[in-house]
Amino acid sequence: MKIQILGTGCPKCEKTAKVVREVVEELGLDAEIEKVTDLNEIMAFNVMMTPAVAIDGQVKIAGRVPSARALKKLLD
Repeated sequence: MKIQILGTGCPKCEKTAKVVREVVEELGLDAEIEKVTDLNEIMAFNVMMTPAVAIDGQVKIAGRVPSARALKKLLD
């Protein structure tokens, strides 16, 4: 599984990355976590508001910091 955190590095993007890492660790998932900070790459996902989370190339959450509960539902 590949999880991409889309964002330019703002505090909300950093919080999203932290939540993603914590949930992946808690669930014991074998996942590659990548931070995408390049604006052109982010726009290629058709994301207009960050932070966003893409799982296996598909944006699942955009424009907000996800809760651990919401991420667990997506990843479990």
